[in-house]
Amino acid sequence: MKHHAPSHGHDRDDHPHGDHDHDHHHTHADGHHDHAHHHQHGHEDVPADIALRVKALESVLVEKGMVDAAELDEIVDRYENRIGPRNGARVVARAWVDPEYRKRLLADGTAAIAELDYLGRQGENMKVVENTAEVHNVIVCTLCSCYPWPTLGLPPAWYKSSAYRARAVIEPREVLREFGLDVGDEVEVRVWDSTAEIRYLVLPERPAGTEDLTEEELADLVTRDSMIGVARVAVPSFAEGTE
Repeated sequence: MKHHAPSHGHDRDDHPHGDHDHDHHHTHADGHHDHAHHHQHGHEDVPADIALRVKALESVLVEKGMVDAAELDEIVDRYENRIGPRNGARVVARAWVDPEYRKRLLADGTAAIAELDYLGRQGENMKVVENTAEVHNVIVCTLCSCYPWPTLGLPPAWYKSSAYRARAVIEPREVLREFGLDVGDEVEVRVWDSTAEIRYLVLPERPAGTEDLTEEELADLVTRDSMIGVARVAVPSFAEGTE
């Protein structure tokens, strides 16, 4: 991965700083950045043999009767498939079809998401940031891998990697290119740093040609990556060529 920086000629920090250095967003311009973290931690890339380690640990716990294999499978299925990014996609679709809900979502993400009953552990406090023609938002957790589980499900391996956590802040444009997303120089890129106290969700732009789709059909278009900010919502094949 590699990235560049936003297009505006000055750095901006719209996220208020608190006592925790980790809780802020970074806006880059002309190759500069305002990354100011000084914390030390031992999180590195996920080990290549992590799946084997997890399987071995699971086997020992099941053998000792400390956990139930069926319950573990149910939990994994719940987050990977039934919750997964589906909850977040429904939040996005509701905001696309309901202007008043969109306003509430951007003003108070926690309360608006609670309206749909999608809050929960690892997603108690939520802030939603909107992509527009002028601004593109990207989510990262530079400290470890804080992630909104209730709305996006399990975090992808790349989100937890040290390479993404470091480079998304330093060179976001290049990282986006490596995901296949080329953000024009006229668009400002804002990088938001999730923490244990607050998690972020990107409200992606609604693609053209979807005006006649139902809310559920719109939700089917929304991907996990578009709600992290490393992808756009693709224009449906039937709408290609729509101005």
